[in-house]
This record gives sequence, C-alpha cells and structure tokens, in this order.
Amino acid sequence: MQNTANVEKPGVTALTAINTAKVLTIGLLVVFAVIFGIQDLRQVIYLCLHIGYCLWWLLEQWFYPQRRQLFNEPMGVSGFIFVLLFVGIFYTLPGYLAFTNPVPLSMTEAAIALPLYTFGTLINATADVQKLTAKQYGAGLVSDGIWRFSRNINYFGDLLRYLSFSVVAGSPWAYLVPVAVLFASLQRMSQKDQSMSSKYPDYTEYQKSTSRLIPFIW
Repeated sequence: MQNTANVEKPGVTALTAINTAKVLTIGLLVVFAVIFGIQDLRQVIYLCLHIGYCLWWLLEQWFYPQRRQLFNEPMGVSGFIFVLLFVGIFYTLPGYLAFTNPVPLSMTEAAIALPLYTFGTLINATADVQKLTAKQYGAGLVSDGIWRFSRNINYFGDLLRYLSFSVVAGSPWAYLVPVAVLFASLQRMSQKDQSMSSKYPDYTEYQKSTSRLIPFIW
C-alpha cells in the first residue's frame, strides 16, 4: 500500500493567483456596471476591452497549455492576497473611473484607445505564440521575428493595453495603473536579463542589438 502521508501536495502557484485575480477583475467590472449603470460608449468600450483582455488571458492557457509553465513559482498566502489586491482590485481603478466619469467618450479618446488596445494585444499575442512555438521545437534563444524589435516585446504590448484602459477612463488618476505595470515589468526585466545572460552565451550580443522595451527607442 502506497504511503501518502509524506506526499507533498502541489501548492498554489503565482499563475493560480493571477488567474484568480483576473476573475475577480471581471466580477468587479460587472459590479461597477450594475451599480453605476451604462451611461454612454465610455463604459461599453471599457467593459469590452478589459473583460476581453481578462478572458483572453484565461483562454490562452487553454489554447496553449505551455503557458501554464509560466509563473509556476509557489505562492504563499500573503503573496496570494497581494496579487488579488494589486492585480485583481487595483488594476480595476481605470474601470471605476470610467464608470464614474460623467463626460461622454470623445472621438479622440476612442481613436487613441482602440489602436492602443488592438496593437497591444496583437504584439503581446504574437510574441507569446512565437516563443511558445519556438520552444516547442527545441529552439534556444528566441531573437528573431517580433523579438528582434525588443527583448521584452510582450511587456510592451501589455503596457499598450493598460494605456488604452486609462485613455478610455478619461482621468489622469487612471494612469497610475500603467505606471505600476511599467515598474512591475522593469523588475521582471532585470531578473530576466540576469537569468538569460547565464543561460544563453549569445544573450549579451542580443542585448546590444535590440531595444530593452520600446522598439527603436529604449
């Protein structure tokens, strides 16, 4: 008979916390819609963009099971709560501001926000699919395709999406979220540079030939 007393059960991972936070975000946005109502296109577009992003985050792990290998570090209770507060609640700040903004969405705001979201999503998804496909076929350092424009092109796409949320919200306070996303990305980028440099001998040359985050700029 197998002794299961000493079998260690897998703990909660960072991905589990993030997925839970995305579901929480969807729930909060629906609550905002119920409490504050839909006044004009500002709220409609915001719901479509932000909920669409959260749903894609969850569905992408089903389409590409390899995604589940990311953010697989164990997550304690305090870390889990922090992710819920930061990703699940704080990231809905633009949504709250969008629903409490009495000014109708302008054509200028829509013309800025929709391309930001569209290109951000395409950039992020293309980067993920290319890297996952390359890794599936045993590739080493992925530095071609969309990755030749930036070493963190996926983070750049994500940042564009959060900027689109802030534009739709129509409040300067909404930009606190993309600023927070930027700082979180910078931290992950520094950790990535260290690990990639030790893993791939040609990573240093890749660093010299590409932008760190924003293509052709920085």
